[in-house]
Order: sequence, then C-alpha cells, then structure tokens
Amino acid sequence: MRPSALTPDVRFAITERVAHGDTNPGVWVAEKFRVSRRTASIWLAKLCAQGQLSASGSTRKSYVLGATFSISFFAPLNKLDEHQLWVEKIEPFVGNLPANVRGICHHGFTEMVNNANDHSAGKQLWVKLDLTERAVRFVIDDDGVGIFRKIQSALGLPDPRLSLLELAKGKFTTDPKNHSGEGIFFTSRMFDDFAIYADGLIFSHQTGKKFDYLFESELAMKGTLVAMEIDRQSTRKSNDVFFQFAPPDELSFDRTIVPMRMARIGDENLVSRSQAKRVILRFDRFKFVDLDFTGVMQIGQAFADEIFRVYARAHPQVTITCSNAAPEIQQMFVRARTSDV
Repeated sequence: MRPSALTPDVRFAITERVAHGDTNPGVWVAEKFRVSRRTASIWLAKLCAQGQLSASGSTRKSYVLGATFSISFFAPLNKLDEHQLWVEKIEPFVGNLPANVRGICHHGFTEMVNNANDHSAGKQLWVKLDLTERAVRFVIDDDGVGIFRKIQSALGLPDPRLSLLELAKGKFTTDPKNHSGEGIFFTSRMFDDFAIYADGLIFSHQTGKKFDYLFESELAMKGTLVAMEIDRQSTRKSNDVFFQFAPPDELSFDRTIVPMRMARIGDENLVSRSQAKRVILRFDRFKFVDLDFTGVMQIGQAFADEIFRVYARAHPQVTITCSNAAPEIQQMFVRARTSDV
C-alpha cells in the first residue's frame, strides 16, 4: 500500500536504511514507497529537521544518522532469536556509542527480549529505541502474562507485590532448566533507570537512589513492559556490576542485597515468622546475604528470631548481615544471634 505521509513505519524504514550504510537513500525511498523524488526529498528533510538524520553537501546530499532519533517496531514472539533481533534492528543504530554503553545496551536488550520470548506466553513484542543528546532508552513491551503475577503463582505468594522482593534478591526464574534467574537482577543495576510495568504495578530501580520504588498504576495492566535508560557518556561497565555480586576470582553469583522495604505489603510492620519465611526464601542459593533495612524502623521479635537465630543456625553456610539498620533493629539482631533458646 502506498503511504501518503511520513508514518512511523516509513520513518523506521528510512532510518534503518541509513543505519545500514545507504548515505543517499532518496532513490530507494521513492521506489520503495512509490512516491515522487520530490516527496522523498521532503521526507528526508523532515527527518533531518527532527534530528533523526543529518545531511551534508549541497547538490548531492549525503545522509547519516542524527544525534537524536526514535525508532519502534513489532516482532512476533515465536522462537524469536534475541541476538539476531539485536544485530538486524538495533545494532546499526547504536554503533557510535562508547563500547561500554553499547555493551550494556546489548546485554539488557537481549536479556529482556529473551525473558519475554521464553516466559510471557505472548504473541507479539513491541520495541522502541530513543537516542537523545543525553541518553539511550529502550522500551520492550509484550502482550503476554504479567511478570509479577507469574512469580506470585510460581511461589504461592499471597500478594503480587512480594514478587518484587524475589526479583530484588536475584537468582529467581520460573524456568530453572533454561534460565539462571540473573537477567533482571544484573540488567536493573547496569542501567541508570530501570522499570517494570505489569499487573497494575510499576517497579523502579534508579542508580544512586537509596530506594527502589513500587507504585500501583492503571497504566500497567496488560503484559509486561520494561523501560531502561543509560547516559550516553556513562563510564559504567558490565563487569563492574557482575563483580560487585560475583567476585572476579569466583565463577558464581554468590551474594545479594535484600531491600527489606519490599518485604512489606503496604504499611504493615515486619513482625511475624511467616513474613520472615518469605524473606529467607531461596537464601540457600547464596553465600552472603545483606539485609538492607533502609526505610524500615523496627521489626518484631518473632521476625528477627526466625531469620537471625532459627534460619542462621540451620544454614551456617549462608552469612547474613544487616546494613542501614536502626538501633532497635540492631538490638534485635544481636539478641537473636546470642539467644540460647
């Protein structure tokens, strides 16, 4: 069908053509979309004015990708090859980024596409890439099962909000035969901003912020949407994040930081043994677990005893520490550890 305007699909096709090395795409545009040479020139001029392309020369213009642009496309979720999708649809657009940023983008994009392909049971994926003068941003949106309710169902959790606690720990997957459960954990820490929208909830992790945030939102009702952003001039490297939780002289991801704020549902206090048992779920997969009590001012005796005495003594191979704990919590920690009961 002959397009009558510079639609999103036409924009993507033209920028993709230029990204793959065609510096003079006017003839191709006219033939591909069955428009006049004049219309093709107008479209190219619009893309230049909007920053998606940059032109040089006067009589015979030469085009390259602009510093800022936006592309989007759909892909069927049927044995989708995430690496091939990267090579064909994304890599040509990010070739000028610093190698470390490009490496993080490659890791995050392929991990999130693979998750959607293997876990969402969806039919279609929508991908959006935005490059601004400051940052690179990805949106990866599937039409399948929401990730939080899927985790809730797999672990028998009483509330989907507790799924975030499991994602924060790392090493969780509903398909352990084919996945390590490390994709979201590491990806969320590589990017400056990382957010998941699903099941009426939004989870947000921002580098440098004390808190991860969880919101309720009607915008996140269907499937799972992941948004990731990193500064174009970031000095962070993938290995910086890997080695923080898996030392370079070891091959395993053996330590984690657990944000205790996420162990609560709403404004409830952490007081019961059942709450503690949800926190310690899967601790045995790690050697070192640090409980970060930022934003939590107190805990109950039974909660503390279940983690710091009962579990700790039954699992001496797991070292449990506390950070950012209020004096009252520190007292509970010491009391439980030294109890003879």
